[in-house]
Amino acid sequence: MSTVRTKDGAELYYRDWGTGQAIVFSHGWPLSSEAWSGQMLFFAQHGYRVIAHDRRGHGRSTQTPAHNDMNSYADDLAAVMDQLDVKDAVVVGHSTGGGEVSRYIGRHGTNRVAKAVLISAVPPIMIKTDENPEGLPIEVFNGFRDSVANDPSQFYKDFAVLFFGANRPGAKVSQGLLDQIWFLSMQAGVQNVYECIKAFSETDFTDDLKKFDIPTLLLHGEDDQIVPVADTSRKAAKLIRDVKAIYYPGAPHGITATHMDQVNTDLLQFLKQGGQRWKAA
Repeated sequence: MSTVRTKDGAELYYRDWGTGQAIVFSHGWPLSSEAWSGQMLFFAQHGYRVIAHDRRGHGRSTQTPAHNDMNSYADDLAAVMDQLDVKDAVVVGHSTGGGEVSRYIGRHGTNRVAKAVLISAVPPIMIKTDENPEGLPIEVFNGFRDSVANDPSQFYKDFAVLFFGANRPGAKVSQGLLDQIWFLSMQAGVQNVYECIKAFSETDFTDDLKKFDIPTLLLHGEDDQIVPVADTSRKAAKLIRDVKAIYYPGAPHGITATHMDQVNTDLLQFLKQGGQRWKAA
């Protein structure tokens, strides 16, 4: 397998296809880089180099007993970018991956990055706090933790329904898509999945978003039952200086699959547009 070794010894599996400008994808919780297959195939066929890694503890990467936190995820992304010597890249993050991309820019800057895309992403912060009263209460995430600890297999099956909005009237979600969530999630280490809940729900990305000095695209479904759009993308759009936001009416969390053609088209158009870097404050 193709892997990148991190400073703490973790082995990160990655896929690297094609040539041209690089697009680097960061996946959502608790999945793997396979969740990006619909985008990787499309953009490889359109003349881009596509790269995606399995987050530590997920997929084929090392199930680490420590460092299952957003700073480590961002540093892992930096290790992939550095060891593959990626330059002028477009970094794309879905859900937790959007947090990973944001923290990467906050910690490592944009010397290797030309544009950013956050899809159904968790920034600026998901959890309800005194400073973020519109966020989700801690009990929601405690429920995730209890389910992962006690019956992860059934939790992933139930999670898939919300992920793709299959519980909505008239929803047309294939059994294959629902099964994919379970299959990819079951490859992840239960400790890694458990600890990642704190990382994606409690990390505050506000300062990271303010450091974005590149053109940025936000894509989000307006009926996202996992990462509510009003508490995340709509707030993030006010923190990023050079940003374009597209909201999909009635769409769920997993728009990279349920609205794959539309997402790919919007992303391709964004990639082809010119953009000018500005100096972050």
